[in-house]
Formats: sequence, C-alpha cells, structure tokens
Amino acid sequence: MNEIEAVKALKKGNKLAFKQIFEKYYNRLVTYITTYTHDKEQSEDIVQQTFINFWDDKLKLDENKSPKAYLYAIAYNRYIDSLNKDKRREKLLERIWEKALRDRILEDTEMLEKRIQKMKQVTDSLPPKCKEILHMNKVQGIKYKEIAEQLGISVKTVESQMRIAFTKIREGFEKDDFTLFLLFGKFRWANKL
Repeated sequence: MNEIEAVKALKKGNKLAFKQIFEKYYNRLVTYITTYTHDKEQSEDIVQQTFINFWDDKLKLDENKSPKAYLYAIAYNRYIDSLNKDKRREKLLERIWEKALRDRILEDTEMLEKRIQKMKQVTDSLPPKCKEILHMNKVQGIKYKEIAEQLGISVKTVESQMRIAFTKIREGFEKDDFTLFLLFGKFRWANKL
C-alpha cells in the first residue's frame, strides 16, 4: 500500500497502515531530531511521542497528502516542548537549590547567634577581673604582658585568670566542642563581650 492509501486506512483506525508509516519514518525522524538534541535516546523518546500524537490526531490527516511533513512538524514541536520542559525543570531545580541555600544560611546564622548569646552569658558570669582580662585579650587583642602592665599585675596572674575563663567557657559548651572552636574564631568579630 502506498502512503496515500496508508493515510486513508489509518484514518479508519487501521493499525497495519500505522505500522507501515511508523517503519518508514521512525529512523528518519530520530536522525532529524538528533540533529537538535545530540542525544539519540532523547530523540527516540521524542519520536515515540510524535507517533503517539500522530495516532491520536489521525482524523486530522489530509487523505491526499503524504504524512511526512505532518510527522516532521509534530516531531519538531515535541522537541520544542521537551526543551521548554527541561528549562522549566532547570529553573525549578535552581529555585529549590537557592531556597535550600538560603535556609542553610539562615539556620547557620541563627545557630551562630545562639552560640554568641551563650558565650555572652558564660562570660557575663565570670568574676569581674577575669572577665576584664578575657575581654582585653580576646576582643581587644592585647597580649598577656601588656595586660599585666596595664592592670599592675603579674603575667602569671593574667595566665591564671585566662585559664579560669577558658575552664568556665569549656564547661558552658561541654557538649559542643566544634562550637567552642568556631566561637573563638568569631569571638573578636562578634565583639559582644
């Protein structure tokens, strides 16, 4: 049966006519779509969808024309649809990724704020001289020898007071060793003492 006869039979639901057209155009359409996608597997999916649409719309076929142009048009439109779908999927994934990143940043910021508050509570509970020495060293960046000179005390006393401060801070953050490491890195930056 020639193409015109196959189209007429197809419009009546003849599956053999559909098979004949499928076998004639399937590989040609895959090759055509692959020039756009550069992916044979994706092209095969698009062409399969093309033939599903072709079957579903068989009543629209012109009985006096070859189905070739119609098939190529459907295949190209399915390719464009898949391209738009991929772009929408990429945008959705981008939005999900950005939201996850924002949530993580917010979570990290909130945790850091809680840890800074905890550090403030612990340091506020230190004896006044101990708190002053800790502040001078960790916030102002003054060395032990200079602290001793400014306060008129020995370097050993400064060291002793710093040891007391670190012990109290460690006790306050017993369950969170990493936090202690992070906080002392941020301690100067926070300047909350």
